[in-house]
Amino acid sequence: MTLPATGSPVAGAPRALWTTTLAFTICFAVWTLHAIVGIRIRDELALTDTQFGLLIGTPILIGSVLRVPMGVLADRYGGRRTFAATMVLAAVATFLAPLADTYVGHLVAAMGIGLAGSVFPAGAAYVATFYREHRQSTAADLFGLGNVGATLTAILAPFVLVAAGWRALARGWAAALLLAAVLLLSVTRESRDARIRRRSGERDETP
Repeated sequence: MTLPATGSPVAGAPRALWTTTLAFTICFAVWTLHAIVGIRIRDELALTDTQFGLLIGTPILIGSVLRVPMGVLADRYGGRRTFAATMVLAAVATFLAPLADTYVGHLVAAMGIGLAGSVFPAGAAYVATFYREHRQSTAADLFGLGNVGATLTAILAPFVLVAAGWRALARGWAAALLLAAVLLLSVTRESRDARIRRRSGERDETP
């Protein structure tokens, strides 16, 4: 990938970095949602300890396992597109989760919610296209601050849970995730180099 010889980031880099970091923060908040709502689901369905453990562990497992194919998709279709599409799918799964009334249904919803935890490679790949190699690690570190989304869920979700119930909580987090995806697509763009590479049929080689 060819970036400016001056060492300066590509135009639009700060906007891309901070918007993507915000989106990643919300993804992590959604990814860890079952740590909170899982307790209510356990009570409603009278789940065993094993069933409960599997339920809250499923989003974490799915998000971790899918990071490798997510990187492949980002390489083929671009980090921005892959990131946004995955967020939309995770938002739909999160919004529909309250409709599940069986254990299997909740497991399926948990798998969809797990998509929110798989987006790191796509987001990091997108951000990297705006920076020279010696700055890409710093940009990736800043993007990684989105991990605080898990803390936001741990702090804020219990209050929403008590005030409105877990179904409202899930739909609220889903709405936030969808809005973040729309924001990402609205205010960011691909770097000029990435657009040129895509038109020429080359894949993005940034990590």
